Amino acid sequence: MTMTAPAPAPTSARTQHRRRPLAPRTRLAGIALRTPYWVLTGALALVFVFPLVWAGVASVAPQPGSSQVDGWGFGNYATLMEYQAGLPQYLLNSTLVSGMTVLFTLTASVLGGYAFSRFRFPGRDVLFLLTLAILMVPYATLLIPLYVMLNAVGLQNTLVGLALVLTVFQLPFATFMMRISFDAVPRELDEAALVDGCSSFRALRTVLLPAVKPGVITVGLFAFLAAWNDFVAPLILISDSDKIPLPLAVANLRAQVMGIVDYGATEAGVVVMALPCVVLFLLLQRHYVRGFMSGALKG
Repeated sequence: MTMTAPAPAPTSARTQHRRRPLAPRTRLAGIALRTPYWVLTGALALVFVFPLVWAGVASVAPQPGSSQVDGWGFGNYATLMEYQAGLPQYLLNSTLVSGMTVLFTLTASVLGGYAFSRFRFPGRDVLFLLTLAILMVPYATLLIPLYVMLNAVGLQNTLVGLALVLTVFQLPFATFMMRISFDAVPRELDEAALVDGCSSFRALRTVLLPAVKPGVITVGLFAFLAAWNDFVAPLILISDSDKIPLPLAVANLRAQVMGIVDYGATEAGVVVMALPCVVLFLLLQRHYVRGFMSGALKG
C-alpha cells in the first residue's frame, strides 16, 4: 500500500499579498513623498559642511599676506605651529581644560541627576527648578563674580579654575539631561539591586550607569564641545600667554599685526579646532541621538 504525502497547505490570500512586490506606481509615489525630505536634508548638510570645507581649502591655498603665498602647501600650519608658545602647548591647554570640564561635569551631573530622579527629600522640585534657573542668567554677568571668587581661593589664572567655571555653566543642562535619563530607566532595576544587598552608590555604578550610557555620552560631548570652543571665559580668567587655550591663541594670532590679518594661519587654526569636534561627533552620534531620545521615550 503506497502512501502519498499530504498536499501543502494553501497559502492564505494575506500571505500572498505580503509577498507581492510593490507596484511601480506605489514605488514612484514613495519616492515622490521622500524627495522633499532628501532635498531639504541635503541642502542643510551643504550649508553646515561648506564653511568647514572652505576653511580647509583656504588653509592650504596660496593667499597674499600669509606664509603660503605661492602654490598649495602647509605654510600656514607652520606659522600656527611656531606662534608664541607653539601649537602643541595650546592644544595641550585646550585638552586639559576640556578633559577636566568633562570630568567635573559628569561627576556632578550624574550624582545630581541620580539624586533628583531616585530620592525623595524636602524641596527637591524647588532645588531642581533653581538649578535650571541658572540657564536664564546671562553668561557674561557671572564671569566677574566667578573671577573674584577664583582670585580669593588662589585659582585665578589657572587651567583648573577655568575648568571649574566652565563646569558651572554646563551643570544646569547636564543635570537636567541626567535626570531624564535616569527617569527613563525602570525603577525595578535598582530596586532589585538594593534587595540583593547593593548600596545606593553600588547600584548606581553597576546597574544604572550602563543603562544611562547614552545620556552620559551626550552630557560629556556637550561639555567637551563647550569647553573646547569657549573664548570669553579664557579671555577674562587667563592672563599668561602660555596658559591660554587654542581659540584664544587663534584670535591673538589673527590680530598680531596692526591692520593686517593673516587669514591663512587663521583658517589653519579653525581647521585644527574643528577636527576633534567633528571626529568625536561622528564617533558618538549614535549614542548622542539615543541620549536625547531617552527622555522622550519615557511615559
